[in-house]
Amino acid sequence: MNLRMLRCTGMAALLLLTACSQKTTADSAVSMPAPKSIAVEKSPAPRFTPPAEADIPSGPLGEMIRHGRDIFTDTPAHAGEFVGNSLSCSNCHLDAGRQANSAPLWAAWGMYPQYRKKNGHVNSFGERLQGCFKYSMNGKAPPLDSDVLLALETYAKWMTTGAPTGAKLPGAGYPKEGFQPPQAPDYARGETVYSKNCALCHGSDGQGQRVADHTVFPPLWGPQSFNWGAGMHQLDNAAAFIKANMPFSRGDTLSDQDAWDVAIYMNSHERPQDPRFNGSVAGTRKKYHDSPLSLYGTEVHGHVLGSPASKH
Repeated sequence: MNLRMLRCTGMAALLLLTACSQKTTADSAVSMPAPKSIAVEKSPAPRFTPPAEADIPSGPLGEMIRHGRDIFTDTPAHAGEFVGNSLSCSNCHLDAGRQANSAPLWAAWGMYPQYRKKNGHVNSFGERLQGCFKYSMNGKAPPLDSDVLLALETYAKWMTTGAPTGAKLPGAGYPKEGFQPPQAPDYARGETVYSKNCALCHGSDGQGQRVADHTVFPPLWGPQSFNWGAGMHQLDNAAAFIKANMPFSRGDTLSDQDAWDVAIYMNSHERPQDPRFNGSVAGTRKKYHDSPLSLYGTEVHGHVLGSPASKH
């Protein structure tokens, strides 16, 4: 199967998310069009500050909150039966789910239940957490009545103490609104950005670092990373997260272009299969990844990403 990379045909095409096909080889850069943002009214809500850990109450409720925090910050140790890689929730939701612009828990709880196009129905917050285990953790979903999900939901609800319900809070999700690169993202430039800014923590091979059996810097691709169904495989999510939060503790220091370039470099590597794989890479792409923001099923340096026979 010879699928082809999508490449923008000019600035107008870049803005309209239209693209033509291009075969990618080891001697050519990977290019993808940037997304056109949907204009939405900015929330007038003031910036929210979650309660401090010192404010966790005593008693049974406090114990469950702390259990949820422990699962969140060291998921393999506390919910290992549901985890299929070396990641913890806090690898992407920074500062134990507290940090703005890294999909903080306090901004998510109050927005559920809500409809999600990803699975085609209204999701409870518990179902949303199940998806994190299935895709980001490359594992299996804990039952909705499990102690694992109860603890995580309790931790999330406690973190929203004082927050309005049903309002999108500043700092929610990743800052994608209006975030576009000056040029189409490029693999070769991204490789340079990665070497200069990311390899120190995540390794030149992208496999992260572990200390005493604990992942301190997560793998960005390969068998221990998130799978092709995870939200971070989408270029806009990855670029916005990187821009706001990376390099670690030095967020918002890369240029917009650098963030997009290193996102396409990261997501041009192989990772575990999408759990929704239907036996055909082309068919799975058509059903779940039909977007220029997904590299699944495209050819990069002679390899079709998502190919089950991959040794990459």
